[in-house]
Amino acid sequence: MAALNVAHKILLANAADNVTELPAPGQPLLIQFSHTLYQDATGTAAALAFEKMGVDRVKTTSVIVVDHKTLQVGFIDGDDHRYLETFSKKYGCWFSRSGNGICHSVFLEDFAVPGKSVIGADSHTTNAGGMGMLAMGAGGTDVSFAMAGKPYKITMPEVVEVRLTGSLPAGILAKDVILNVLAEIGIKGNKGICIEYTGEGLKSLNVTDRATICNMGTEGGVAFSIFPSDEVTKDYLTLRHREDDYQEVVADAGATYSRTVEINLSALVPTIAIYPRLKSMEPVTDHVGMEIDAVFIGSCTNANYPNLARVGELLRGKRVKVDTAIAPGSQAVARMLAAAGYMEIFFAAGVRIMENACSACIGQGFSPPTSGVMLSTANRNFAGRSGTESADVHLVSPVTAIASALEGKLVDVRETFSGALTFNEVPMVVDMSAYIAPLPPAEAAKIQCRFGPNIKSLPDLAPLPAVLDGEAVLKLGPEVTTDLIQPAGKYLALRSNADEYAKQATFIQADPTFGVRAMAVRDAGKHGFIVAGDGYGMGSSREHAGLCPRILGIQAVVAKGFERIHLANLANFGILGLTFVNNDDYDKINQGDKLTLDTSDLESGSLTLVVNGSTEIPLQLGQGAEDVPMIRAGGALSHFAASQ
Repeated sequence: MAALNVAHKILLANAADNVTELPAPGQPLLIQFSHTLYQDATGTAAALAFEKMGVDRVKTTSVIVVDHKTLQVGFIDGDDHRYLETFSKKYGCWFSRSGNGICHSVFLEDFAVPGKSVIGADSHTTNAGGMGMLAMGAGGTDVSFAMAGKPYKITMPEVVEVRLTGSLPAGILAKDVILNVLAEIGIKGNKGICIEYTGEGLKSLNVTDRATICNMGTEGGVAFSIFPSDEVTKDYLTLRHREDDYQEVVADAGATYSRTVEINLSALVPTIAIYPRLKSMEPVTDHVGMEIDAVFIGSCTNANYPNLARVGELLRGKRVKVDTAIAPGSQAVARMLAAAGYMEIFFAAGVRIMENACSACIGQGFSPPTSGVMLSTANRNFAGRSGTESADVHLVSPVTAIASALEGKLVDVRETFSGALTFNEVPMVVDMSAYIAPLPPAEAAKIQCRFGPNIKSLPDLAPLPAVLDGEAVLKLGPEVTTDLIQPAGKYLALRSNADEYAKQATFIQADPTFGVRAMAVRDAGKHGFIVAGDGYGMGSSREHAGLCPRILGIQAVVAKGFERIHLANLANFGILGLTFVNNDDYDKINQGDKLTLDTSDLESGSLTLVVNGSTEIPLQLGQGAEDVPMIRAGGALSHFAASQ
């Protein structure tokens, strides 16, 4: 048998139908996921989808975490959380209440298992790749099908090796590593690959460092990232009292990769991702002296104990000069910080301690002022994501962030703190009583899910017409993020009411008239099209970015290229994802043009779009032929219902 790398071993171990040989890159592969993950912003709609399937109990180790909508202003968020708690009890899931931590943080701590697999309704589910786990984000409907025991189709990726040499110098953290990886591979053009980390440099990265790196691999558009499960993994699991979950998963001698990228950890310098969208990763020294208004240290990417303890060491005896907030990734991390004395240091330094949740990363509190400049340790800095559309949010490591907070301007942490960033070691906090464990089946059967007045069932979607006759309701440029399509922040409360979310928020930042115009086309019996450049659907896994446009009558998106998760979400709601055969044809369509598309031969993959009754533009179906029956039926749930 050929020598296998870690990615191939993990894919084989989790392939459905007892597959013994992997397909060639680009070919379909079915994965039988062992674990599934919901969070509350995407989880309510996903849970409603699961209930429509009529399955009595989940077939995976399923974890539901409240971490996004924790401000709970008014009744809506609290109702959603109560619904998810009763759903968990009824269907056999683990449930993590608000305040217990961010879904990726608590999953890594208490549920991630080397060699196993997890699919989550959040794009940063890739975080668990740091544990040697196949970890992928997807739309909530796909996660719900996986919870019901259905295999999930992926495209067999090429495996790119990122070989780490050297070791991390003082003042350089895992955030600097992944920013430099992204600078090397870019944030586009990585569809169809996964990243496997190898090399001697692995020894200087603990499991939370590795998780940080895998977490932000998502920003490069890769399918997933993975580290081996080795002695570092074993030590972490032992400290968390989970040594029985350990298994070694390392590459065979002679394992090969499609290509290799080498990163010398010893040569890295503090790095900053300049707003917006991680387009420019540059040395901090190029921007030293930049005035700042606020600093946020948190998110699933960086809010682990080693990072925040180092922040505490830099703060000893000092006081911040700008508004600064810290949000620990989990209650376990917060308790460790308290035990080590760092919470007192934070308070004495004038730092605000936020809830153990996503918070400022997704614009849920701590938004910067108008035209303000914020340094953040989060994973994304899309336009408007912070909750302030005019603000610039630059991404840095926690130690760069706090060193800059102390000066009120961007600094090189190596200049302000020359010593090694050692910190107090304390025992890990392991407390499984923080979760509501799955109920036994007999007890679970007695539970009734509790719905609030804002929670509405998912709409029944009509089948795809034989001919789409309508107009280009919106034309956009490249790199359309799911934040732009369906913003979060103040609109998060609407996630459990897709109809209202569609009307109030869809493309509100791109064109405030979009919703009204799209509904006018829909209500006239016509069909809406969206036209865009490359990278349509970048960012989060939020399936509302597919569902809400569909509610408003959008039946097709024509783009130069799509991101993986969003293309699947479009199919799940019966929307055609179409690509130009000739990208120059993008210029032949204007917003408001009349468009006609014959959909009778989707199976061929080749289609012709007629513009204003005369111009013909050749298109290709971006989704697979296997998705066609589902798209024709009006989406995944309609197709599932028809097949029962």
